[in-house]
Amino acid sequence: MNNKVVLVTGGSSGIGRAIGNYLKEKGFSVYGTTRNLSKQQNFEDFELLELDVTKPETIQNAIDTLLQKEGVLDILINNAGVGITGPIEETPNEAILHAFETNFIGPLNMTRAVLPVMRKQRGGTVINITSIAGKMGLPYRGIYSASKGALDIATEALRLETREFGIRFCTLAPGDFKTNIAAGRYHAPLQKQSPYYDAYGATLHMINEDVDQAGNPIEVAEKVYKIIRKTSPKIHYKVGSPMQRFSVFLKRILPGKVYEKLLRNHYKL
Repeated sequence: MNNKVVLVTGGSSGIGRAIGNYLKEKGFSVYGTTRNLSKQQNFEDFELLELDVTKPETIQNAIDTLLQKEGVLDILINNAGVGITGPIEETPNEAILHAFETNFIGPLNMTRAVLPVMRKQRGGTVINITSIAGKMGLPYRGIYSASKGALDIATEALRLETREFGIRFCTLAPGDFKTNIAAGRYHAPLQKQSPYYDAYGATLHMINEDVDQAGNPIEVAEKVYKIIRKTSPKIHYKVGSPMQRFSVFLKRILPGKVYEKLLRNHYKL
């Protein structure tokens, strides 16, 4: 098991880097991806391939390179993603499209590229890193929630479509973890004349506080390792604080208006 070949998108930092390092320590042959290899000249954790999930030609080049080196690709971890915040009314279309191209279309691009390889091998595992935020429509994170929720649903369909080929699909939804996602997150401008100014500003402050107090991304890596070792993975997994995981359970069992009131109280809306 532990000599299998793993490809982790967005592997040069954050959760992807934690996953790559952890699996390498466990004996896996790990490859990560980065959009600009020239900016990672001092990266020595594991081998990086230049790849942009929004550009299919770079995906195919990277996979061809990996197969020339290894001959097989056993596990794909679709981790690359971008954050986005803002009132939906005031978020520019180009920012929305970029979020969906990276968080949803990107993993689909990766999946389409590896499926012929895994089908020929008669086996493989794809883990799509989604988000606990994708389980609910969070205020001022609605676009991010929607992009990750879409990946959740597409993964369910992919499991059914590829089961006969021995390919295993599942999602792993992290809560808040200490990464550099905030630095690259798109924020719709906070404008004083906006009707959302006070509420959006307060929510941004809360989001930043949550990230500052978040857990170690090694927890996500440990969960990935446990999933890989399972003979028959479930469809969806979660990893995060007890309250974050409990929020998903509450969403499932509470009437919609009751759950909405909990969110309103939490965000003081």
